[in-house]
Amino acid sequence: MYAVIKSGGKQHRVTNDETLKVELLKAEKGETIKIEDVLMVVDGSDVKIGQPIVEGASVEAEVIAHGRGEKIRIIKHRRRKHYHKEQGHRQWYTLLKIKAINA
Repeated sequence: MYAVIKSGGKQHRVTNDETLKVELLKAEKGETIKIEDVLMVVDGSDVKIGQPIVEGASVEAEVIAHGRGEKIRIIKHRRRKHYHKEQGHRQWYTLLKIKAINA
């Protein structure tokens, strides 16, 4: 059984007991959250597709940790114009462990 959820403007395919990195959520470490934005639920040959979300479906997840991802380097350069600019970025994330998929 798996589900497709929407979190932080992205879609993720999740199964039970899976760990997942999503955009930063306002939840404490160890807290259980309920994700209501379920786009699709598949249980064997039974497929439920939402328009846009599946009614009554939810995914329960536990917040394991918060952190920051790897540094991304942004470099802008114009040749022969004496212009060179470097910038870095580290995106915040929340690590979730999927507990249950409720269809």
